[in-house]
Amino acid sequence: MLNLNPETVCSLIARARAFHSKEDVVLPDNVDAPAEDWALQMLADHEGDLTFQDFRAGVQDLEPDQQAELVALLWLGRGDFSLEEWQEAVEEARRNATPYTAEYLIAHPLLADYLLEGLNLHGHSCEE
Repeated sequence: MLNLNPETVCSLIARARAFHSKEDVVLPDNVDAPAEDWALQMLADHEGDLTFQDFRAGVQDLEPDQQAELVALLWLGRGDFSLEEWQEAVEEARRNATPYTAEYLIAHPLLADYLLEGLNLHGHSCEE
């Protein structure tokens, strides 16, 4: 069961789409694990980007459990976990939590699509 407000996720999806639509965005090649080294590089490369700052602020405003669900939603949407494995995905996200959740998320070029797919699997959408 999704305990994260779908409207919040939709807002973050819109912010991620805005960020990824920029031509000057360079993302790391390997972001499978939320390691701090590439997250720090991501932060350094985009620290002054207002779109990135807005996305990061939106993620940082979430409680740690909500951030874990957001990461699990990414994993669900890209097929790493099934809906039946939702609790396992959330627990895995909690175990791997770092202060760089926003950087981990935004480093996925298809983040918006994955989050939307994860929402859809939970029976929610971003359509008005």
